[in-house]
Amino acid sequence: MTGTLSLIASFTAKPGQEQRLRDELTAMIAPSLAEEGCLGYHPYSDPTRADRMIIVEEWVDSAALDHHFSLPHFKHVAAVLEEILAEPFTLRRLTDVPA
Repeated sequence: MTGTLSLIASFTAKPGQEQRLRDELTAMIAPSLAEEGCLGYHPYSDPTRADRMIIVEEWVDSAALDHHFSLPHFKHVAAVLEEILAEPFTLRRLTDVPA
């Protein structure tokens, strides 16, 4: 799909917070997919490091992603992540390469 925005978010949990990270990111799936501009929202865990996860997201455009950042479910998880992450999460924004 041309013009979409893909996002890769990377997370590293503090020791003892691995399951909470998994639970919080999993809880984001349904409300995020329910958003009008969300095309995909998939968390993945690192099979060799229980403390690391990523989310691969796809949005119709930057405006849809910005709207996502303003919603209560995102604000909730952002506050929780501040408590449970060993380091700040990273975001990579990717756009389609024209054929």
